Amino acid sequence: MIDNNPLLKPFETPHQTAPFDQLTEDHFLPAFEQALKAGRADIQNIINNPETPTFENTIERMEKSSELLGRISSIFFNLNSAETNDKIQSIAREVSPMLSDFSNDIWLNDKLFERVKRVYEAQKESSSLNTEQQKLLENTFKAFARRGALLNGKDKERYREISSELSKLSLQFGENVLAETNDFQLHITNEKDLSGIPDDAIEAADSRAQKANQEGWIFTLHIPSYLPFMKYADNRDLREKMFRAYTSRGNKGNERDNNEIIRKTVTLRMERAKLLGHKNHADYVLTERMAKSPDKVTGFLNELLEASLPFAQQEVKEVEEFAKKEGFEGQLQRWDFAYYSEKLKTASFNVSDEMTKPYFQLEKVKQGIFDLTNQLYGLTYKENKNIPVYHKEVQAYEVFDHDGSFLSVLYLDFFPRDGKQGGAWMTSYREQYKENGKDVRPHISVVTNFTRPTGTKPSLLTYNEVTTFLHEFGHALHGMLSDVTYESMAGTSVYRDFVELPSQIMENWARQEEWLQNVAKHYETGEAIPKELVDKIIAAGNFQSGYATVRQLSFGMNDMAWHTIEEPVTAEVAQFEKEAMERTELFPNVNGSCMSTAFGHIFDGGYAAGYYGYKWAEVLDADAFDLFLQNGIFDKETAQKFRENILSKGGTKDPMELYVSFRGHEPSIEPLLERSGLKQ
Repeated sequence: MIDNNPLLKPFETPHQTAPFDQLTEDHFLPAFEQALKAGRADIQNIINNPETPTFENTIERMEKSSELLGRISSIFFNLNSAETNDKIQSIAREVSPMLSDFSNDIWLNDKLFERVKRVYEAQKESSSLNTEQQKLLENTFKAFARRGALLNGKDKERYREISSELSKLSLQFGENVLAETNDFQLHITNEKDLSGIPDDAIEAADSRAQKANQEGWIFTLHIPSYLPFMKYADNRDLREKMFRAYTSRGNKGNERDNNEIIRKTVTLRMERAKLLGHKNHADYVLTERMAKSPDKVTGFLNELLEASLPFAQQEVKEVEEFAKKEGFEGQLQRWDFAYYSEKLKTASFNVSDEMTKPYFQLEKVKQGIFDLTNQLYGLTYKENKNIPVYHKEVQAYEVFDHDGSFLSVLYLDFFPRDGKQGGAWMTSYREQYKENGKDVRPHISVVTNFTRPTGTKPSLLTYNEVTTFLHEFGHALHGMLSDVTYESMAGTSVYRDFVELPSQIMENWARQEEWLQNVAKHYETGEAIPKELVDKIIAAGNFQSGYATVRQLSFGMNDMAWHTIEEPVTAEVAQFEKEAMERTELFPNVNGSCMSTAFGHIFDGGYAAGYYGYKWAEVLDADAFDLFLQNGIFDKETAQKFRENILSKGGTKDPMELYVSFRGHEPSIEPLLERSGLKQ
């Protein structure tokens, strides 16, 4: 198996991309075992080097060690997110503890740390190292300290146990959420129950039923099916059924219940933080973030809540009053809000998703984003069908710079599948770096869950999906335009509360008339979107921005509550969450619902004690885009400044230093409040 394993050979594919067309699940475990063996040999060679430790023979050698393991891991875990199955999930459960042990074997190795420490003490202020080398040295020393190198023997062993257990818990959490999402189906056989639902959503539900050899229509908890149902279905009982199914994922007391996983996870994170000398997990995490401390984050969230809550309360009241005029009786519940909110939006602005979707054909939006990046940065895109892909629906592009030089491979994976996690994300199969005078370019992927084409219509996006596409493409630009020396600092390898700046700034173009009129063409006639409809989209841009802000803040406060505990949580998860989010609450509590048990960002992702970063980055992006508004939204000089100071630099400098280099000053919250209509 090893001799013929494509993962263990040089990739003889265009741009050395992953050989997906040659891979089977059986290749992964032997490849991991071989790569771990090679990685351990790399580390042992550094330790055994008889020469005096130097930046080159210790720090740089560490940076370049375990290259094979990194390559295999990126392919495997990206597949586990985008195209998983029972066998891949089983391998992930087996491999994750192995990887955790390997990581601990590095960071807890006394001899290796002694070499690193000697280099750090000798060269931390040396003029012989350039800026990137200094940053790599500092990062490497800090990584050892933050991963237990300074602990005593007993505490090191406990740190090792905690890390291994946390890796298993994270995997299980994600598997449970995916299984719960896939398991539920709302099977409708009475056509009357489709009242209010848009034709394309009905057609998609019909296709699902046909695929399952069932009569009628099938709706699921995947977002392209769930959201239209909650916004438009007239049948209130069925909306409630869908809502309860969606919000109870991981909270049903069955074999996929996530309650105990959450309690174990937050307790272990707290214990690990205390081992390392911190009060709690948030304190540990935030020392390496722009915000620096839990108090700063809490103050930031409270400041935004104070500004937005009165608007949110008024917005909910307006929906309640509108619902009553529509004949609704009783108390407005959570499964009513999206339904009546969409009706109010249509009545107020004469604009709705169903009016705009015909103008947002996925392929045209994709081309519009390509064109935008061409206007800003000179990028061009060429599809290459010779690049292997992991699913027939995935598109692979070569991306070229303004001078025609090759920049990146870009994979685009748009539609929901049973083996794909929900949501949207950018990831990489290979990061950019430089070695022996060669600039090794990245392989970047954008993964979404947009509505599939049907038998009669292409994939048509909601306006929110257009902004999602722009958002993830901003992350992709961060990866593709990287220009650094060391892989560990490339692209999106930046502080978590800075990483959303390149993504969120891209969303601003969706609010600009000039860009919308360029990209929005009717899928049947090819006619540009009418100016009056563009005006309505822009006018409706701040519709319920107070509510949306409070909702995001509630998630951030929930995250911070879980990660500022200093004693194990004994309360029920739902009760703990309720108390954490109480000040943001706008609706009656729903028994059985629990956001935390499906909160993948913090329990199966990298956002623990970091969800506030979305709002933090909104302050950055509103302030940054203000410069484009001043100079012109397609101004090449401003774009080049953003590329040079933000997109290309990765994690080579402190993010505030990078931001000030671009903007000329530290960010102000005022542009965000102004843009969101939240100024009193």
